[in-house]
Amino acid sequence: MIEVDAATIRFRSKTGPFDAVRGASFKVGAGEVFGLVGESGSGKSTLLRALTGLVPLAHGRVSIDGREPGAAAGRGSRRDVQMVFQDPYGSLHPRFTIDQTLREPLAINRLDRQNERIAAALHEVGLGPAFRFRYPHQLSGGQRQRVAIARALIVEPRVLLLDEPTSALDVSVQAEILNLLRRLHRERGLTMIVVSHNFAVIGFLCSRVAVMRNGEIVEQLGVEAIRAQQVQHDYTRSLLLATGGYRRKAVETIGVDAAL
Repeated sequence: MIEVDAATIRFRSKTGPFDAVRGASFKVGAGEVFGLVGESGSGKSTLLRALTGLVPLAHGRVSIDGREPGAAAGRGSRRDVQMVFQDPYGSLHPRFTIDQTLREPLAINRLDRQNERIAAALHEVGLGPAFRFRYPHQLSGGQRQRVAIARALIVEPRVLLLDEPTSALDVSVQAEILNLLRRLHRERGLTMIVVSHNFAVIGFLCSRVAVMRNGEIVEQLGVEAIRAQQVQHDYTRSLLLATGGYRRKAVETIGVDAAL
């Protein structure tokens, strides 16, 4: 369903061109949940935006179901790929009610039965009809993220891209959103890419993962290998140790001064 082939994404800066992503390649099968993991600034979100056509490639190729994303793609192709952004406080228009937020993608894609679709989308993400005419400031962070997920799903996409979908939420709310995403994947058969810096999130949702560092994919492996800590790259090993929390023995293993 998704193919990324030697993708390089370049930005201009005051000091000259900067490659945020360099030569990234991976494939995601239909109905698979694939993870991109790495520290902040490793190029994960930038690569995700390239799959939606929001960021152009300098070199290489990306395709979804054999078609390249971007302005040249038809309305149907763009509708097939939807994205949920990291910050539920910034991704919703503050002056739009939830009804307006969900109605806008329906109008853009010229879909009928709008009232019926809006009610069904809210129900699917666990929000009742009472939320329909509220504003974002009247919702909690978890409720806002549910609205963002409903907005992505309301046009019935085949591919869902999730950029750190739980990192801005409390731990208890994170579990609710992760359970929701796993249920939606099971019920809809969605192809999903999940970006995170947390191996626990990746391990819960994904079957395979690519590890990114400084714009490059340094390792690809299955989540079972991660659980067994059977990894090859030192950077992947350090991420696993970081996910496990602070332990003196772990810090000494990766050669960090414990006094810090």
